[in-house]
Amino acid sequence: MNSLKERFLRYVQINTESDPNSEHCPSTERQWNLAHLLKKELQELGMEEVVLDDNAYLTATLPSNTSNVVPPIGFISHYDTSPDFSGEGVKPGVIEDYDGEDIILNPEKSIVLSPEYFPELRNYIGQTLIVTDGTTLLGADDKAGVAEIISAMEYLIAHPEIPHGEIRIGFTPDEEIGRGAHLFDVPAFRAQWAYTVDGSQIGELEYENFNAAKASIRAFGKSVHPGYAKDKMVNALTVLREVLSGLPADEVPEKTSGRQGFYHVHQMNGSIEEATAQLIIRDHNKTHFENRKARLQALVAEVRESHRAEIEIEIADQYYNMKEKILPVFSIVALAEEAMQAVGVHPIIKPIRGGTDGSQLSFMGLPCPNIFAGGHNFHGKYEYIPLQSMEKAVEVIVKICELTAKKPPETWQQKKS
Repeated sequence: MNSLKERFLRYVQINTESDPNSEHCPSTERQWNLAHLLKKELQELGMEEVVLDDNAYLTATLPSNTSNVVPPIGFISHYDTSPDFSGEGVKPGVIEDYDGEDIILNPEKSIVLSPEYFPELRNYIGQTLIVTDGTTLLGADDKAGVAEIISAMEYLIAHPEIPHGEIRIGFTPDEEIGRGAHLFDVPAFRAQWAYTVDGSQIGELEYENFNAAKASIRAFGKSVHPGYAKDKMVNALTVLREVLSGLPADEVPEKTSGRQGFYHVHQMNGSIEEATAQLIIRDHNKTHFENRKARLQALVAEVRESHRAEIEIEIADQYYNMKEKILPVFSIVALAEEAMQAVGVHPIIKPIRGGTDGSQLSFMGLPCPNIFAGGHNFHGKYEYIPLQSMEKAVEVIVKICELTAKKPPETWQQKKS
């Protein structure tokens, strides 16, 4: 798999940062640069039905090489990177035979990737790590998944002795801003199920995620000279603060884990006359999720009355827990688990504390669990990925294709009660 590293290093140096403030798809013109490159590479590999549509969704087919009845399956990754941190001018570094000590990412700025702060680094002693230069993110989320899927297709083409059914692959823009699946043509993709290759550490296998909503609160005040403000001034900042202080202090991202839900205030600004806050609401349990939204609305109503203030709130659902769509076809999760074990990877089955394209695609009719891509510390300057984890991801994809072709067709009609 000598081409895997070079392929990944080439991809991450192309800026594909998405933009939540854009209404276009893709949200940034720069995403086209990688999309066109990927299209050309897929054609040169010998993939068929290579289609790049008007919204920068790229799909391709590896035809079946067996006479067995095999359901068509898919693998999906996104090629945009998060706007949370710069993706401009990525200069990846390669650390051979990692020794377990601090990695100096940027000596001029004293930026250090340390196992004292990121102890999981010690799991990769002796391996090859790909890191940032400390001024940008790396882009392993999810250019690692893109590189792994393409490398797996390249391997299957080079090894026709490995049986497989029809394999469909798809690469999407704008996943990082929650739109990666919005214009995905599920019927045209024609896979019976798919896997997003968009997880973190080696072994991750996920089929449940948060129910998610976003909320926007706007408080309006009345500005009066503070020396004469008694019983006249309404401070929008104070009003907004009172709403937010009514939320449970322990139900925030930094104090929750596993299946625990949270409220997350990620932006606030304003003045006496007007103040706004942007929040996200997350919970794996659908009932708790609905209760969280209702609680926030009730707080707004309570403060509106007590302060005689004008407050507006908008809540919009973003995606739902794909577990309810995966359980009826749980054999596809068991297949991925079997594939991991077959190539020497220990499966780590856990809920996603977030969402993926797969959660939306599952509700669009394409059941889509998530498997690891191998990276760590996504969306920031401390992002890194072990090359050996990427190589194992390729092996898992290949093995899933092979096992699908070897199992009897009735396997895929099994349901989980």
